[in-house]
This record gives sequence, structure tokens and C-alpha cells, in this order.
Amino acid sequence: MNSFAAQIYEKRIEKTVENLKKNNFNACFVKSKEELLEKIKQIVPQGGSVAWGGSATLKETGVVDMLKNGGYVCYDRTQPGMPADEYKEVSLKAFSADVFLAGTNAVTEQGELYNVDGNGNRVAPMIYGPDKVIVVVGKNKIVPDIEAAKVRVQKLAAPANGVRLNTGTPCSVTGECVGGLGCRAPKRMCCTSTVFGFQRDTERFYVFITEEDFGF
Repeated sequence: MNSFAAQIYEKRIEKTVENLKKNNFNACFVKSKEELLEKIKQIVPQGGSVAWGGSATLKETGVVDMLKNGGYVCYDRTQPGMPADEYKEVSLKAFSADVFLAGTNAVTEQGELYNVDGNGNRVAPMIYGPDKVIVVVGKNKIVPDIEAAKVRVQKLAAPANGVRLNTGTPCSVTGECVGGLGCRAPKRMCCTSTVFGFQRDTERFYVFITEEDFGF
């Protein structure tokens, strides 16, 4: 990225972080994976329990590897081949974890997080349960507002995740959402939409925006 474009991104990031803080998120801009991991280590209690939602961003930044090898109690529902009953049990444990970590589909310059899910087991612990929630988001997911966030999911996030997860949904074939009732695929991912806005608890929610692009 040339220096001129970088300056524009920095201004958008600054605006986004400022508005997240106004909405009582503990938000900041991190310039490297190493800085990100150190900040997360400062939040997660030593030997504490952690859980995380399915997230390409958490994998790409090294967060998942750090959690698995950091001496924490991990409630990991992402293990391949996990039986359905065990998957449900581990997913429910996420609500009692000390810290829950996730990515997000989009973050608006107005200081909001927008997510679309199939089962809702990613956003449910973000809404209620764990003492702390950490969201890691690449600068590529910054959008002006909620309407732009919806378009981002329809045109990029949902189709890309459909390909990643081999869902066979129409968007994973056509490259974009076919719209509302046009999709009744068994593995449809866009079943529940959530907007995280103003937070009552000023000490619970952390949002780290990275200088690099991560996730879809």
C-alpha cells in the first residue's frame, strides 16, 4: 500500500476507534501480530478459561495457536470430527469462560460491530456470559455504516465463508447473496443478524483493529 492510501486508512481507523470508545468498547489500533498477542495476554488471566468463535482472523493472527499453547483452559468447539453432543456441550461452556474471543464481519466508522450467523453460537457469548470479550478485526472490515456492512457480508464475507466451509449455499457458487427468501439451503449461514452498539459495561468488551488485512 502506498503512503497516500495508508494515510487515508489511518484516518478511517482513528475515526472508528474513537467512535467505538464513545460506545464503551475498549478499542485500539495494533500495528503487528506481536503487539496484538501481548495485549490479549494482558487481558486473559493466567490459567483462565477461554473459548472462541470460528474465525479466519483469529487463526491468521496466531491468536488460536497462542491460546492452545498458553496454559489456558480451552473450550474448543472447532476441533474437527467432534460429535454433535460434545460440540453442544463445549459450545455451552463458552458462556462461563473467563474470556471469549471472536472476529467480526464488519466494524462501522460509527463504532458498531455487525455479524451474521447461522447457528448464533458465535454471537451468543459475545452478547452475554463471559466476563471479557475480545474481538480482533482487520482494517479491511471497516465500513461507513450498517447498510455498507450488510453489503459487505452479502458480496464478500458470506460467499467466501461458504467456500471455506464447503456449505454448497448459492452464494458460495454465484459469489454473492441471492437475497433473503431466495436462499433456503440446509447449510444457510445468514440466519441471524446482530448489531453491537453501545455497551453498558465499560470493562467487558475489547476491540483490536489491526494494521494488516485479515479474514473475509
